[in-house]
Amino acid sequence: MRKTDAAGAAAFLQTQDNIWILTHRNPDGDTLGGAFALLRALLTLGKTARVVCSETIPEKYAYMWAGLSDIPDFTPESVVAVDIADEKLLGEPLQARFGGQIDLCIDHHVSNTQYAKTLFLEDCAATCEMVYAVVSALGCTVTAEIADCLYTGLATDTGCFRYTNVTARTHEIAAELIRAGAHFGDINRVMFETKTGTYLKLQELVLKSLEMYFDGRCAVITITQEMFRQSGSNESECDGIASLPRKIEGVLVGVTLRERGDGTYKVSLRTYEPINASKICMALGGGGHARAAGCELKSDDLAAGKQKLLSVIETELENI
Repeated sequence: MRKTDAAGAAAFLQTQDNIWILTHRNPDGDTLGGAFALLRALLTLGKTARVVCSETIPEKYAYMWAGLSDIPDFTPESVVAVDIADEKLLGEPLQARFGGQIDLCIDHHVSNTQYAKTLFLEDCAATCEMVYAVVSALGCTVTAEIADCLYTGLATDTGCFRYTNVTARTHEIAAELIRAGAHFGDINRVMFETKTGTYLKLQELVLKSLEMYFDGRCAVITITQEMFRQSGSNESECDGIASLPRKIEGVLVGVTLRERGDGTYKVSLRTYEPINASKICMALGGGGHARAAGCELKSDDLAAGKQKLLSVIETELENI
């Protein structure tokens, strides 16, 4: 593995063709925004490229590929991962095919496992900040369509610029994207203000699962497959739910346990200073950022896994 920067990533991409751009499973605005922005930039350079995800991409992101022609399937000569800290986050089909074969990873997670042959890694608010730098280094014009993709990643990974991961550079890039024609008002409305009826039903069920620990400083909610069935919702509508526990007054650690179709549980942690979410999740084989991180628990040992997670959280709370 060798490390590079935006210029190095761009130089590599300039020499490549027939490129697959991979996103992580349970795709969010940052992985998709970075991937489709990079795709659009590469297409303007005459490259053959496509974005690939192991799961269905939620329809609310459809504007990212609007106007693009269908690209016939092809065998990739180069593989790029965007916003993916660990190969296992690709999802089983892509991990099985590309494990150990990813040429370039562009990522902002400090917990990145350095699985790619070349790694462009920065500790910044969103991977889309880095993709913006790569697109610029490629010499591509940031069109309104590219700006929409990149703005989505910035906005969603910062809670619409509310989280402490936001820096002056984040705002500066957002300003440049707005100047380029990003439809920021429409994007913010879709990402943060528009909720379906099924989402509201799911949220009602999830809130009934609320558990409080450690004198009200830790809140835990659980999302089950049965809740999806009762509400008519699905995993694509879970983006905003992970932040709910942390909104409770006095809570420093918000935990969301989400049951997947295969029976495993995705754990999402959201914390306030001085609690490091990534440190907690790394104790269970996961990782992420200081204020937002994740890991997995197996269903056949869920109780033990949950207890271990709570034990790690308790230790962190006792140390502040």
